[in-house]
Amino acid sequence: MKLSARNVFSGTVAKVTRGAVNAEVTLTLAGGSPLTAIVTNGALDNLGLVEGGSAFAIIKASSIIVGTDLHDAKVSARNIFCGTIARLIIGAVNSEVDIEIGGGNTVSAIITRESVNNLGLCEGGHACALFKASSVILGVK
Repeated sequence: MKLSARNVFSGTVAKVTRGAVNAEVTLTLAGGSPLTAIVTNGALDNLGLVEGGSAFAIIKASSIIVGTDLHDAKVSARNIFCGTIARLIIGAVNSEVDIEIGGGNTVSAIITRESVNNLGLCEGGHACALFKASSVILGVK
C-alpha cells in the first residue's frame, strides 16, 4: 500500500489503555522513542492491537507543529520529538522541514515560510516536532 502521508513509522505496541470509548496506544519506535495515539475501541479491536504486536503510525505532514527550545515546554500534545533539521525546502508560501529524531526516523512537517523565518530554522539546526495523539492513524499489516 502506498500513502500520501509523509510520516509513516513502524513500531511495537508498548502499552494499551482502554477507556469507555477510546483507547490510548503507545508504540515504541526504532531507537526507543515512544509515540502515542488515540483510537476508538472498535479500531483497537478491528486492528487486533495488543502489547508486543507490531503497528504503523501515520501522521500527515500538515498535522505537525514545529518549534524550537521545547525540551522543558509544557504542552498538551502527547508527541514531542526533537532532533536535527536534515532538509529544509523553502517555498513561496509553505516550506517542508524534515527533522531527524533518531533511530533512523525522520518527521516531515509542512509549515509556512514565515514560520521558518520566525523560528530561524536552517539545515543542521535543532528543532522539535509536535503532534496530538488524536492526529495519529494506526495500521497493521
